[in-house]
Amino acid sequence: MSVSKRVRIYTSEDVANHKSAKSVWVTLQGKVYDVTAFVPDHPGGEEFILENAGTDVENVMKSKDSHEHSDSAYDMLEEYVVGRLGTEATVVSDDWEATDDFHPEDTNSAEDYEKTRFLDLQQPLLWQMWNANFSKSYYLKQVHQPRHLKESARLFGPDILEMLTRTVWYVVPIIWVPIAIYLFLRSMLQFTMPIPGFWSDPFLPLSSLSIGAFAKTLPCFLLGNVIWTILEYGMHRFLFHIDDYLPDSPLFLTLHFLLHGIHHYMPMDRLRLVMPPTLFCILQAPFTRLGYALFPTPIANGIISGSFAFYVLYDCMHYALHHTMLPAYMREMKKYHLAHHYKNFELGFGVTSKIWDYLFNTVLPV
Repeated sequence: MSVSKRVRIYTSEDVANHKSAKSVWVTLQGKVYDVTAFVPDHPGGEEFILENAGTDVENVMKSKDSHEHSDSAYDMLEEYVVGRLGTEATVVSDDWEATDDFHPEDTNSAEDYEKTRFLDLQQPLLWQMWNANFSKSYYLKQVHQPRHLKESARLFGPDILEMLTRTVWYVVPIIWVPIAIYLFLRSMLQFTMPIPGFWSDPFLPLSSLSIGAFAKTLPCFLLGNVIWTILEYGMHRFLFHIDDYLPDSPLFLTLHFLLHGIHHYMPMDRLRLVMPPTLFCILQAPFTRLGYALFPTPIANGIISGSFAFYVLYDCMHYALHHTMLPAYMREMKKYHLAHHYKNFELGFGVTSKIWDYLFNTVLPV
């Protein structure tokens, strides 16, 4: 059996997980073999294979001290090929240091695919993910090794779908700042008097606004700011980086890629640094519904207004951390956030602040 492009790609960690009598994998010259069925028939005894299960057996098979295998043994082994070991990229490094003038080199798309057989950056990526021939372990290794292109890589083939995945940064404040302001004003009015529901009459009697209502809404707004920072940290750590609990299937790998994987794969892509409005609409829905379930409507609107305002700050700041010359505090946060991409993606989940990283012991030393 020859190793073709569509043979499944594994990592050494995948192989190491198959070292029991129920499942025995080994590697040889870059190929992965499932020799479970052969174990009882091995002329040298089961123990010899089980001792080396989950490892590379090239030196063992060539060793004259144990038993040098014949050409026929190698030919027989080819019957048990299940895949090959993938080639790992090495962009992310523990000794990476951020600089104020950080500008990564562009990736040679053809060379990258020839080397890794992961994703061809010259072709739409989503269909490749759906038809993935690599394991979850190989996906996670590759998607967290950044690539860089002058232009955004395509996710979809059709232009109309591709447009939905690209967002210039200023779309976020254009859409969500007016919504945050509207909710803030609606909260103020609801603290003053009953007003019609949004769907029956969305217009606001602004002449009824008062300082007293503002004083009641402002604490709710500030609470919303705090709640957003918790959501920012929590979603980044427990939703976007749900790596350990991600099922090893094309569906879940594709969803992970769309939600956050593509950002780690191409972290400097200017058109994929802020969240597309459609995606944020989906993500915010359960949280806003929860807010209305937990709090009276005036309080909920004030809290949601503050959360949306800080979401806008978060997304605009996220864009700036990747691409803009910044004042002192944001320069520090830029180095911190880029270290999350280029040094250790399992730490440093805060984007606008490190406070929750300190509280939950996930601070990334820079």
